[in-house]
Amino acid sequence: MYLNTEKKNEIFKEHGGSEKNTGSAEGQIALFTYRIAHLTNHLKSNRKDMNTKKSLVRLVGKRRSLLDYLKKKDIERYRAIIKKLNLRK
Repeated sequence: MYLNTEKKNEIFKEHGGSEKNTGSAEGQIALFTYRIAHLTNHLKSNRKDMNTKKSLVRLVGKRRSLLDYLKKKDIERYRAIIKKLNLRK
């Protein structure tokens, strides 16, 4: 399995502040980014997997809405997470 409890805790500890802070926007955005990267790699070798494609689009939408929320609430936190995850080219 690509995403186990240890990996989730590591992501939340690095981006959310602590392992228990799973509700922070930064932690959730980082987790979605990790999952999006995994699904993208999967789709490169399995082009006809429509269920995965649908899940990928849904995840990207969730991440986008969280980023919009963070941008509206605190622009500095938004800029920090964008820079840290290297989302904008």
